[in-house]
This record gives sequence, structure tokens and C-alpha cells, in this order.
Amino acid sequence: MGTVKARKKFDRQFKIDAINLAINGDRSVKEVADSLGIAPSILYRWIRTLNEGKGESFPGKGRLGPQEDEIRRLRRELEQAKEDREILKKALEFFSKNGK
Repeated sequence: MGTVKARKKFDRQFKIDAINLAINGDRSVKEVADSLGIAPSILYRWIRTLNEGKGESFPGKGRLGPQEDEIRRLRRELEQAKEDREILKKALEFFSKNGK
């Protein structure tokens, strides 16, 4: 069996600095990635994420972006609605049996 590598975690500032080196520097993305000890594909992903994120990229530990926060809120609401529906079904069943 192969060994499992621990996944490296990089903070927001490291990612932004790496992106700035790759974009504004005189070195290629591959050279910057090699010098930082990361894969070029990771650096390209960070660049794409920053371009798509418009300031909300790399939110950090425990902080969700606006879309993830909205999804989490909607999932909680859906679970509550399902729970309420089940309670109402049981109440309807109970009262329809007792009403006869």
C-alpha cells in the first residue's frame, strides 16, 4: 500500500503573494510554482479562483463565501420544512383516526 501524503494548507496571504509573483514578475508560472514547492496546476487554480472571486477568494478557515453561506442557510430551511411537513402528516393521521 502507498503512503498517504498530508495535504498542505496555505494561508490567503501566501496565495496572493504567489499569484502576484506569477503575474507581475518576470518568471513563468511554472518557475514560481517550482520555487515555492507547489505544482503549477495549483498556482493556476489560485489565479483562476482569484479572478472569479472578485475579492471573496480564499476566505480562510471557517469563513464561507456568500454563495456557500446562502447554500448552507437554504439547506437548513429545507430540513426545517421537511420536519414541519412530517409533523403535520402525523397530526393529520392522528386526528383523522380519532375523529371517526
